[in-house]
Amino acid sequence: MADNVRHIAVISLGGTIAMTTQTDGGATPTLSADDLVAAVPGLADTGIRVQVHDFRRLPGASLSFSDLFELAATIETLSVDGVVVTQGTDTIEETAYLLDLITTGDMPIVVTGAMRNASMAGADGPANVLAAIRTAASPEVRGTGCVVVFGEEIHAARWVRKTHATSPTAFTSYPGPIGYVAEDRVRILARPDAAPTVAFQGADVSARTTVFTVGIGDDGTLLQALGDHIDGLVVAAFGAGHVPMACVDALTDLAKRMPVVLTTRTGSGPVLRQTYGFPGSESDLLARGLVSGSTLDPVKARILLHLLLMTGSDKDQIAQVFSTVS
Repeated sequence: MADNVRHIAVISLGGTIAMTTQTDGGATPTLSADDLVAAVPGLADTGIRVQVHDFRRLPGASLSFSDLFELAATIETLSVDGVVVTQGTDTIEETAYLLDLITTGDMPIVVTGAMRNASMAGADGPANVLAAIRTAASPEVRGTGCVVVFGEEIHAARWVRKTHATSPTAFTSYPGPIGYVAEDRVRILARPDAAPTVAFQGADVSARTTVFTVGIGDDGTLLQALGDHIDGLVVAAFGAGHVPMACVDALTDLAKRMPVVLTTRTGSGPVLRQTYGFPGSESDLLARGLVSGSTLDPVKARILLHLLLMTGSDKDQIAQVFSTVS
């Protein structure tokens, strides 16, 4: 085999892409990493050498931080040109962003999955795996950070979101994909600025974090109840960072006790800083000690907050890291 052959590791975590429908009608993870790779038509024609790792066989919703930390540590030990991670779509955006934050180097790391399991008509797993392997093998992808490949689109980890429960085109991002795969070629159209990284050596500090989504009529009671059970909070606020006036006192109290990150529940666009001035507006909440999540959506902000708490970062350090997000 020629010296310029690309070597790619495919690591399977389970999820819909590894599921088949059982006799009772329910789909469960049954396929190994070998099974997934063997089902990809045309892979042999690419000339890419693939090694497989059967890492987990879990639904995406059941993956834990411990699973992902072990995954990141495993990736760091691999001597390959790129890595593909296959997993359940429920938590792809979280896995991708966590890997983006804690892995080092510029080796391509690609996360993919499937919306239709292998027993269904039009199963999308093989096509997604092939596109992901091509992407991981492309020198053009080096230095872009972790990406998600789905439907032959390439999305940056910090922007990608699952925006539909069942559609094969469930994954989107704002301002859009950074590239795509077409005619067997990987094309990168944009390169995100370097993301903040977290020097993570292990889960030495326990942390509990959650996202609280505000809704019309919230009066702060649930926020007060959360305070005794968490170490950090992400608020998914209305619009550009607004909450009901009745929630202001509870959030002010929480921000004195722990880091509280302000994000927008819209899923894209920034939290503003000084456009509105009413009680519960973004300027009011930031003045009360909340930390701006900037352009991170609530799910991504929680991942970053959780990692920073686990490394022992204090509120000022957390605010400084979030200030670099744009």
